[in-house]
Amino acid sequence: MTDSDDLLALLQRPLEPTFLPKNGGKTVIDLPDDYLTDRYRPIGAELQSRFTNDAEQRIPVRGVAPPDLSFANGIDRRGAFSLFVPKHRDAAAALINLFLTQPDVASLMSVASFCRDRLNTVLFQYALAVAIQHRPDTKDVNIPSIVSLFPDQFVDPAVFPKLREEGSVVQQANRMVIDVPPNYTASDREDEQRLAYFREDIGVNMHHWHWHLVYPGDGPDAVVRKDRRGELFFYMHSQLIARYNIERFCNQLASVKHFNNYRETIPQAYFPKMIRSSNNRSYPGRHANIALQDVNRIDNGTIVQVQDLEQWRDRILEAIDQGFILDSNGNNITLDEVKGIDILGDIIEASSLTPNRRLYGSLHNMGHNVIAYIHDPDYRYLEDYGVMGDVTTAMRDPIFYRWHGMIDEIFRRHKDRLNPYSPAQLSFPGITVNSVGVQLNRSNTPPNVLLTYWQRSQVDLASGLDFGPEGNVFASFTHLQHAPFSFRVEVNNDTGAVRRGTLRIWIAPNVDERGTPLTFREQRLYFVEMDTSTVTLNPGTNTIVRRSDQSSVTIPYDRTFRAVGKASTPTDPNALAQFRFCGCGWPQHMLVPKGAAGEGVQFDIFAMVTDYTDDAVSQTTDQLGPCDDAHSFCGLRDKLYPDKRAMGFPFDRSTAASVVMLQDFVAPNSNMRTNTIQVKFSNTTIART
Repeated sequence: MTDSDDLLALLQRPLEPTFLPKNGGKTVIDLPDDYLTDRYRPIGAELQSRFTNDAEQRIPVRGVAPPDLSFANGIDRRGAFSLFVPKHRDAAAALINLFLTQPDVASLMSVASFCRDRLNTVLFQYALAVAIQHRPDTKDVNIPSIVSLFPDQFVDPAVFPKLREEGSVVQQANRMVIDVPPNYTASDREDEQRLAYFREDIGVNMHHWHWHLVYPGDGPDAVVRKDRRGELFFYMHSQLIARYNIERFCNQLASVKHFNNYRETIPQAYFPKMIRSSNNRSYPGRHANIALQDVNRIDNGTIVQVQDLEQWRDRILEAIDQGFILDSNGNNITLDEVKGIDILGDIIEASSLTPNRRLYGSLHNMGHNVIAYIHDPDYRYLEDYGVMGDVTTAMRDPIFYRWHGMIDEIFRRHKDRLNPYSPAQLSFPGITVNSVGVQLNRSNTPPNVLLTYWQRSQVDLASGLDFGPEGNVFASFTHLQHAPFSFRVEVNNDTGAVRRGTLRIWIAPNVDERGTPLTFREQRLYFVEMDTSTVTLNPGTNTIVRRSDQSSVTIPYDRTFRAVGKASTPTDPNALAQFRFCGCGWPQHMLVPKGAAGEGVQFDIFAMVTDYTDDAVSQTTDQLGPCDDAHSFCGLRDKLYPDKRAMGFPFDRSTAASVVMLQDFVAPNSNMRTNTIQVKFSNTTIART
């Protein structure tokens, strides 16, 4: 019998041949001789004896008829792979389907072992990870952190020679931790560098990758067609833009200028200083003040004109203004207040669920491509795509936020067509929120003050250092962190009976980068969700305390950067349940905006309790499951999104003209309350214990 966890050995050291030992030299995959590639088959016996004698675990692989891999023709094993390239997406969909249709785990292990040394490494890793997460017999397998498998997509390549040297020369017990320098892509002369801690944060970029792993845009319908997938595409990315703009305000920078004019030059340059380990080629940079050009990539068949983007955008805007889209058969589909945003998400991305790709095109994906190939649109210089062409690296580039700001503006156009929420939709009769605030989890600290600082943490990169040392090799990196705190909300229930409610907590800046107060029309675009939870309200006064690490948006450090191999997998059943499938979520260390030194930055905190009977979704069980802690951004596995309300409620729609400031929105509703909090930043670095 093949253990489903044995599949994880195939994910380690992606560029090494499958027959080389895994798990720090302790595990060997026993391949049939005909599974070896042409290079190694003539010396197969020698290789087996040379590398496998000292293994503690052997994973047998039975021979199967070689699968047809012609769908991946032209995608070099050591070349670049992008989910934004149509040819690559089609290949990924075909490979996912191949893995999903295997009758059992042993067959999947056999077919995947055959494919591993013959296909592009990132294509293989992505397809196998998606298949593992969606097969009923493997969905509890722990997908390792991608930073441990492809560190070249997250970490300064200057550290890799140091890591290999340390691992090759020094015994495990005496190895030093190699430091990854922060903010290495530009000098302080570049204003955008003030946001490098956000854009180049490893956890932030891993979140973006893992979200697209859970919500692939193409593949078998059972994998792609998840509950409210299009709406979640809108909401998650919309929250990214809001969070980024908040960080800009904290650093005295204006909000992002949306990239609405596709013909204007892009003043922001970006030089990523990253190298693809697969072919040792650097991710190309983008010089300042260059414009988009038509793309005609003969290497992978990506053909798109800037005019195409403009036409697709204009057709989508026209559909929004008309209130309906046309499907591929010419039928009208109404963009109503329930399903409209979900349909638009499928169209704009565009996933395989789009009702009419021929008419509405692929605005989001092809926009990424046109920007990613801006330096070499016709393959004249034989250059691969830039960082915007890869979901693991796109968020590093300042243009990502300008592009997605434009995408968000299109979604908002639809939202602004909808009627404002009625008093009945916003109220919860008999329920009064008396107060909301935050408190650090330490004694003798003032209320409503949060603290942020730098933290130095470690990650094991050994599993991604192909042909590198055995055992662990650690790198340290510096990231933003906040002191642990709790939300405290006091709610009065005057109904005389026990009621269930949904507690929603948000924060937003109340002034812009110049200190000018934000009107509610402006401010509602910057509200970011901090936590949503179900609460039981007894008659009388209820005090609700929610720790910051209970946020429905985030996952903890241990799951963001979880290690590879059986030795790192929990054995306790409860801990193991939490460990599985839980890699999707905003990193906990980035929950709180940076704030500023001195007096800090002032935010409005908003709490609202809504009637659970209006929020509840009919599920097979009320239990959210072991990965409920990041459901706001990632949904729930194999279940409906656990909130019937629109994502972004109550700030996703415009309001009456009489609502000028936040207090005008809150005052008529006793189930809402606001307060002001300060976020103070200390420019000190503390090592993670």
